[in-house]
Amino acid sequence: MLGEPFLTSRREAGWDIPLLIWRAEVPLLAVGSAPLGGGIGVRRWVVNATVPMSYDRDDPAAHLAELARDHDLDGPGVGLLTGVDVTEVVRRADGGVRVWATVGLGTPVWAAAPAPEVPAQRVGTVNIVGYVPARLSDAALVNAVATATEAKAQAIWELGLPATGTATDAVTVLCPADGEPAPYGGPRSTWGAPLARAVHAAVRAGGVDTVVPWSDRRAG
Repeated sequence: MLGEPFLTSRREAGWDIPLLIWRAEVPLLAVGSAPLGGGIGVRRWVVNATVPMSYDRDDPAAHLAELARDHDLDGPGVGLLTGVDVTEVVRRADGGVRVWATVGLGTPVWAAAPAPEVPAQRVGTVNIVGYVPARLSDAALVNAVATATEAKAQAIWELGLPATGTATDAVTVLCPADGEPAPYGGPRSTWGAPLARAVHAAVRAGGVDTVVPWSDRRAG
């Protein structure tokens, strides 16, 4: 099972910046697009770290690995970065599925925008961490990422933004590593449906108010 994250902080470049850490009770199977621990594999922890909007490191995976070591996180894990204050994480649950989202929509984009209209990548970012309480097959895990992304895009459209997300969004879905694999993760499947509803509710709730970048708030 993946329980609630705990909140900590770190001192970096003169800032005390927040960090969310999930520790799995037992190793979990995960899929995702995170800069650290993306792909499919067994993972023991998840980190979602706030960084200033001026963040310009070109080695985010190495940076996240440093943060993991600083917090005594052993074994393989997942690391995410965002310009949003992670203390504003939004939690939602549906049918046994649990979702946590940090929602930064300051740089919204259409996924299929013409090349000249795509802005430079920034770290505003919608980060989604989801837990499904049943083993999913590899195909279902991939489908679950697509389902979560569709639900995120639906919420953003309902918020009135002409966008499907930001250029740096990331999704991670975790489930037990043992058990008979469920074959499907689409939005009308046994586990994809509650995942979609929970992601939609979390992103919509997190995006209701304009999300001001964490570093901009501190500067004010």
